[in-house]
Amino acid sequence: MTDAELVAGFRHDPELFTAVHDRYFRDIYLYVAGRLDTQVAEDITAETFLLAFDRRDRFDPDRGGLRPWLFGFATNLVARHRRKEARHYRALARLDAGAVVEGHENQVVTSVAAQRMQPHLAMALASLNRGERDVLLLLALGQLSYEEIAQALGISIGTVGSRLSRARTKIQALIAKETTR
Repeated sequence: MTDAELVAGFRHDPELFTAVHDRYFRDIYLYVAGRLDTQVAEDITAETFLLAFDRRDRFDPDRGGLRPWLFGFATNLVARHRRKEARHYRALARLDAGAVVEGHENQVVTSVAAQRMQPHLAMALASLNRGERDVLLLLALGQLSYEEIAQALGISIGTVGSRLSRARTKIQALIAKETTR
């Protein structure tokens, strides 16, 4: 069943909404879990589908697809937890990278480098404003296209591009500054 067929059907038969849940739960969960911890991700993902189910009659296919619509709910719910999210990134930034990297001799070099960069990346993410962080994480974690991000956040594609550009510039500058210390 296509998304368009699901939309047409779930307005009249609420049971069909389970197909929407089955199709997109994993994507939404992974996106939210990438932004917050896994326990909160379960709650926010469940709340995302509850809100979408409650508002299924308001879905307008002319404004975009089901996937970005759901990511829009998830992003807004994550925003409610923004303070907790920022605290999470600040805590990651305080981690001792040396302690995290210890381990087996067969660790891949890229894994070690990623572990060492984690605090710097977390600090850089915490420094972004909400709009920049939302766009960057919808792209990186949600793997949405620019068009889908624009639909999810209710902004233009040009705004997506400019926010993403600013976010990348800020992150590159902050990571370069931190790694040269």
